[in-house]
Amino acid sequence: MNTKNNQRVFKMAFAGVYPHYITKAEKKGRTKEEVDEIICWLTGYTQKALQQQIDTKVDFETFFAQAPQLNPNVSKITGVICGYRIEEIDDPLMKKIRYMDKLIDELAKGKAMDKILRK
Repeated sequence: MNTKNNQRVFKMAFAGVYPHYITKAEKKGRTKEEVDEIICWLTGYTQKALQQQIDTKVDFETFFAQAPQLNPNVSKITGVICGYRIEEIDDPLMKKIRYMDKLIDELAKGKAMDKILRK
């Protein structure tokens, strides 16, 4: 993945992408609450803190920089998302973004929450 493209993604507002996560999930009969649960599980944000990040329209770089703690089980998130194998992504921030994409994708594909949250 090229650096210029990464920088463009990093500067995208999380609040701009968030509604797309919800739409993707709801089209498949899942809920906003499940999307939020996944994001909070991944980042360590509380529901209130997540909403603050959305309201202040932070970019992805800031969103992950301010995340309380990445879930210790993220290493269990593997596979391909957007044509890239997660395990082979070198950039730490891009890897975090792709973790989130992968989890939302699994939700939309009907996977059970326990499996998505690597329990």
